[in-house]
Amino acid sequence: MDESSRWLKSNVVSMLGWAVSLSLLTSIAVAAGQTGSITGTVADPTGAVIPGIAVIISSQESGQRRTVSTDSDGSFSCPDLPPGTYQVEIHAAGFAPLQEGGLKLAAGQTLTLNLKLELGQQATTVTVTESSLHVETTDTATGDTITAAKMATIPLNGRSFTDLLALQPGIIPASSRQPSAVVMSGCTSTSPSGDLNPGNLSISGQRETSNGFILNGSNVEEDFNMGAALVPNLDSIEDFRVLTGNFDAQYGNYSGGQVVVSTKSGTNDLHGSGFEFLRNTNLDARNYFSAGRARYDQNQFGGTLGGAIKRDKAFFFADYQGTRLTQGIETGLISVPSLDERQGNLSGVANSLTGNVNGQSWADLLSQSMG
Repeated sequence: MDESSRWLKSNVVSMLGWAVSLSLLTSIAVAAGQTGSITGTVADPTGAVIPGIAVIISSQESGQRRTVSTDSDGSFSCPDLPPGTYQVEIHAAGFAPLQEGGLKLAAGQTLTLNLKLELGQQATTVTVTESSLHVETTDTATGDTITAAKMATIPLNGRSFTDLLALQPGIIPASSRQPSAVVMSGCTSTSPSGDLNPGNLSISGQRETSNGFILNGSNVEEDFNMGAALVPNLDSIEDFRVLTGNFDAQYGNYSGGQVVVSTKSGTNDLHGSGFEFLRNTNLDARNYFSAGRARYDQNQFGGTLGGAIKRDKAFFFADYQGTRLTQGIETGLISVPSLDERQGNLSGVANSLTGNVNGQSWADLLSQSMG
């Protein structure tokens, strides 16, 4: 086997290994992710509940389907659904098929649907193309959901989703944490998230160290300053919720807010994005007190890519963000002592000195001392 054949074989094996790793990571992420649920009831035109009806719930992005049946009281429940957009279908004998799509499900959210079937022939189909407003009736937690579309339309310096926490009422965009404070012996207040905002804000009047941070169902709060240890790339986030009060039993240990983040996943269609944000010295103005402009060049770049490994079965999603920063220091106009002044001769600045000492001016005192 020549050198080129060995190189090709080695790279093929490496690519297969990466594919297997991505598949396993995707499966683990889905299993451990923060999920939601869709519940509701099914009734006939008179309002009487219909038991034993099959309800098909499918993801409009990945095509995965779940089928549940209504109980004796006509209610159904489909838990452990990943965040995304869903469609509900019902096909029952004697009733017109029902389809309701565009159901946006966020992490930790419960959608409650009251579905009513219409009498009709099998060829008749009732289709709801746009989801109406759904009011939370089963979840007591208060808070709002920030979607990927909202995050993309708001300019952010640093591309940290935690900068958007203060969009909700009851959150104070300030922190009493000092940059040089020593929290524990040998540990400073420097956050593991680096230059990104760790999210130490006051929520519902509580301390900024009283908040919880959950990423895809896992606790990502660091133990010293109680901020977010992991701040995902903004383009990789599907949505996040900030729960400000009345938490369910699954959210414990924190008296402030609960920040629940869900990242995107692959779908049947290959999709991706790319970005670069530039700050350049040539685009900056000169400080009024500086003779020149200190260098400041910042590039934030990256992208995302997702798709299907096996259609309707296994998916992958990857993202990357890089930051390159070159920053100078502006000293401003600083006067330095002349050679005579360094040797103690201040006659050159005597006229600028004002005031008297024992009835004599500073200039006379300097002349006498130099004489």
